[in-house]
Amino acid sequence: MPDGTMPDSEHAAAIERFAKAWREADCVLVGAGSGLSTSAGYTYSGERFDRLFSDFKERYGIADMYSGGFYPFDTLEEYWAWWSRAIYYNRYVPAPKPVHHMLLNMLRSTGKDEYFVLTTNVDHCFQKAGFDKSRLFYTQGDYGLWQCSLPCAQITYDNERAVREMVAEQSDMRVPSDLVPHCPRCGRPMMPNLRCDASFVEDDGWHAAARRYGDFLAKHGNSRILLLELGVGGNTPAIIKYPFWRLTGENPNATYACLNLGEAAAPAQIHNRSICVNADIFATLGELAVALR
Repeated sequence: MPDGTMPDSEHAAAIERFAKAWREADCVLVGAGSGLSTSAGYTYSGERFDRLFSDFKERYGIADMYSGGFYPFDTLEEYWAWWSRAIYYNRYVPAPKPVHHMLLNMLRSTGKDEYFVLTTNVDHCFQKAGFDKSRLFYTQGDYGLWQCSLPCAQITYDNERAVREMVAEQSDMRVPSDLVPHCPRCGRPMMPNLRCDASFVEDDGWHAAARRYGDFLAKHGNSRILLLELGVGGNTPAIIKYPFWRLTGENPNATYACLNLGEAAAPAQIHNRSICVNADIFATLGELAVALR
């Protein structure tokens, strides 16, 4: 058993079916959730969290990076000490494992030029790996962008330089007051461009990506399409998982492939055109790459 979750024979058969579906596909639609980032090494709890945020854990009782994003810090200096560090290590420090690079190499080496990526991840890993930006739609925001906290306009701002400065200058879990970012239009505090409530900014780039995704679906609605779901859990199934199931059901030429450690499943209605692999994504893509050679 490659990871203790599937019998060897079942796992091997799934990889074989996966490789066949990949070869026969005219195009690939990738749907990526948080499990893909976890497989790449961007873990939000455990040893990595303790190593990077032990001071916040000790003082505030924060248990992991996800819950820390909702902590009610008393000051903006503390708020940005947390967020600048979280953004830096999950956006500007390379992922420990090259799972996104592996996926792109597989697409390129097998001539799958017709692809698109729909992702709820905000860590920019696809662009850092070299994916064509015009083939990406990251629906829930980007750690690398800020927005007005109101917001006063549907505009986002790049933050790399400011984040790096905050990380370098923070002390005792606070950033200097003069580094606290404010909206250049109205002066209100800035916030990360992450979808958490109705204040989320969908800027021009977001809407352009949404249109390109719609165009891809319209063009390939009846094609031999491989709907490749990677690490999508139950938090936001309405964005990737449910639409992928629906698209597979509507298109008899489609194949649905789900790679997700602990959460690989498909409804009975599309079972005969589904491939579910309950295993680590990085390891499974490595096996698929070998099978495709």
